[in-house]
Amino acid sequence: MNHPAHTLDILGIGNAIVDVIARADDAFLDARALPKGGMRLIDAAEAERLYAEMGPGLESSGGSAANTCAVAAALGARVGFLGKVAGDTLGEVFRHDIRAAGVHFPTPPLEAGAPTARCLILVTPDAQRTMNTFLGACVSLGEADLSADDIRRARVTYLEGYLFDPPEAQAAFRAAARLARDAGRRVAITLSDPFCVGRHRDAFRRFVREDADILFANEAEVLALYETDSFEEAAARAAAEVEVAALTRSEHGSVVLGRGGLRHEVPAAPARVVDTTGAGDAYAAGFLAAWARDLPLPECGRWGSIAAAEVISHVGARPQSDLKALVA
Repeated sequence: MNHPAHTLDILGIGNAIVDVIARADDAFLDARALPKGGMRLIDAAEAERLYAEMGPGLESSGGSAANTCAVAAALGARVGFLGKVAGDTLGEVFRHDIRAAGVHFPTPPLEAGAPTARCLILVTPDAQRTMNTFLGACVSLGEADLSADDIRRARVTYLEGYLFDPPEAQAAFRAAARLARDAGRRVAITLSDPFCVGRHRDAFRRFVREDADILFANEAEVLALYETDSFEEAAARAAAEVEVAALTRSEHGSVVLGRGGLRHEVPAAPARVVDTTGAGDAYAAGFLAAWARDLPLPECGRWGSIAAAEVISHVGARPQSDLKALVA
């Protein structure tokens, strides 16, 4: 069977969310009973109220996979993204912002229904980020929104674990993986969040085992996936199920595992931690941008570490320095 030439390195599929990032102190969180460092889903009414009470914010296109796509584009990768926004003001913010980052974004807006999703991110002085997410229009992403041509021409389709929450999106996830595999392409997944893994553990386990070639997870997520307290046990189980597992461990760097017992310990790049928002997304971006160039796995991990270190050195999940120069 002849497969189409790949003209995209990475195609991300995920929640299209406008990030609103503002500084806050612990008293602000305590007064509103917001669990520090966590991610919670909120309704439209709470989203409006919290947005009004937050300090001045930085607004940009966000969502886990969208952040990965923007960072990968900054590294020179050819990148596309599929995700659903509404035909409203925040939807226009998202569309303009992600295209300006160099990402192909073909998904038409939702014309009737929920408004564009937003994630209200409060960054405390200790660099912890507390995320309050109203999913809005992005949960309407379904199989009809998949661009089969883009999936077939992408070297790797990268899926975000948060999409396991809405049933329609989870179905789209599986359809995208089938399209990619049928075209001889690779499928990557990021687990996104240990609580998300806990809600859908069986579905995640099946997807990783049957559909994924590349797995991204942090330590908490991979422990949740395999229901163990042992990182080594979780890492071994991941390595047995996928072609490549890239497991991040914060300041301890990452462990990259390949078939046949290959294991690479990659140190964290030096960083001044200001805001940890998007660290895992940036790591996946650096890793995949290098992987798309057929660089060795330790070098993929190094690119990931450098991208993550750059992103956590300032407020916001998008790079502010020349990433190409940093990895060179």
